[in-house]
Amino acid sequence: MKQSDPTSFDALISQGMAASQANDGMQAIAWFQKASAEEPAAGLPQFLLGAEFAALGDMAQAEAAFANATLLAPGFPMARYQLGLLQFSSGRAAVALLTWQPLLDLPDTDPLPHFVKGFAALAQDHFEEALRCYQEGLALNATNEALSGDIEKVIAGIKALNPDGPIADSQNSSSDGADNHVLLANYQQQGLAH
Repeated sequence: MKQSDPTSFDALISQGMAASQANDGMQAIAWFQKASAEEPAAGLPQFLLGAEFAALGDMAQAEAAFANATLLAPGFPMARYQLGLLQFSSGRAAVALLTWQPLLDLPDTDPLPHFVKGFAALAQDHFEEALRCYQEGLALNATNEALSGDIEKVIAGIKALNPDGPIADSQNSSSDGADNHVLLANYQQQGLAH
């Protein structure tokens, strides 16, 4: 049976996920590459490869993998979002906004269009609008804790830009590490944190 075959697509993905959770990025990459070879038209292994390469600091490989995932699975919005996020964080806001354009067609109940609008506002120094969009997206995101964590870091970084101004309010949570977050570090012209 294919389900018990250790080289089956699902088994390879599971082994890669287990390696990733054990913080063995190189082994996870090996499993995800095997899964991609097993089903070359599948976007999921490429998405997972992108995440592993990004975690290891190899942004060129991460971008290539997220781009492959987006091409292979155009209906996989998280792959497109992550590709745009990587582009935005590397100082290519215009490219990111083009990458994200299809996400604006998602329903208003999805957090991704709100986050994209927040980044578009951030790219234009419209901090209040960015914060509003991020908060709207956070209120809708009940399934992806890591996504919310990243956005909360962006919010803290925006508030840290002007701690005495109107964007710093009682909702200002701990901004530990916000100055080193890859998005705002680049945005503040300090270069990538990775």
